[in-house]
Amino acid sequence: MTPSEDFVVTDRGGIVENSHRVHAAVVDAKGRLLYALGDPARMTLARSAAKPAQALAILETEGVERFGFDDADVALMCASHSSEERHIARTRAMLSKIKAEEADLRCGGHPSLSETVNRAWIRRDFAPTAVCSNCSGKHVGMLAGARAIGAGMEDYHLPDHPMQGRVKRTVAELCDLDAQDVEWGIDGCNLPTPAFPLDRLARLYAKLAAADGDDARTDLPARDAALARIFRAMVRYPEMVAGEGRYCTALMRAYNGALIGKLGADASYAIGVRASDETRRLGADGALGISVKIEDGNVEILYAVVTEILERLGIASPDIRSQLAAFHHPQRVNTMGVTTGGVSFPFKLRGSVPGEGASRLVAPAR
Repeated sequence: MTPSEDFVVTDRGGIVENSHRVHAAVVDAKGRLLYALGDPARMTLARSAAKPAQALAILETEGVERFGFDDADVALMCASHSSEERHIARTRAMLSKIKAEEADLRCGGHPSLSETVNRAWIRRDFAPTAVCSNCSGKHVGMLAGARAIGAGMEDYHLPDHPMQGRVKRTVAELCDLDAQDVEWGIDGCNLPTPAFPLDRLARLYAKLAAADGDDARTDLPARDAALARIFRAMVRYPEMVAGEGRYCTALMRAYNGALIGKLGADASYAIGVRASDETRRLGADGALGISVKIEDGNVEILYAVVTEILERLGIASPDIRSQLAAFHHPQRVNTMGVTTGGVSFPFKLRGSVPGEGASRLVAPAR
């Protein structure tokens, strides 16, 4: 392997054990591609990284205001949570606000995304139900949206339901695509999930960050105001977006309002970074959007790559790096606690700013 190849490498005793191909796109608020890895236009299932866009469709039904959802509720609508007690309790409270029952949810229970929670469930012989789904907030939001537009709640999850029609239009608009250019599958939680070019996921998150960065204005268009609310809800309640010990929560806590980050299943990720001196230094016009996909679906490698990219872009202080070190440099440890290997990043981000040439590179951090 050469240093320019778009792979992450894991080793055991210095021997290459696995290589994981990386695709990534870094864009600014105008949609310009600034940096890339692999194929930045790879058709990619966003999975749960699409949740802020789905939440926007819900906000635009006015269901959030009608049923009195607060910002923590909005954060849970964007979440892939750990099924901690606070997540389950808030899901139940949201159901109560819209006068719905757990039986109305069209998601199923599953093991928690947190090993700590799973161990507690096993000790209690607890069988998780729909309110324990990591996507329960999104599903309650869809129920609220369906009720707000006067559509039936029973089939809110089906692709041809009016609520899902709104979601499909909203996703395409945020990605600056025609509706026919977005493909749709069914997610693990039973809702439609979109697929589109990877750089469009970065564009979507740049829009989220740009809307919040326009805080000097009091006359934001309704959509921008809703996008700003989603951004602020996520950074104010990062514990609702994931949970203790989870990467999304740790990332947003470490950056303290400067960015949002969201996992999608099978190793997709997206980040929206508010405009700053760091983003301008990178040549960005306004906010920054970053999207990443690991070809083989390895989530541990995904977190390491996302953290490495932020560091290479210079959007990471020493304090932030220390808070994310365990995700950035995961160690291979055997049953006796002996470190047997690690992860390295031989790839280089390729610059794509017009006029500067594709030879502009961000080299591995030293």
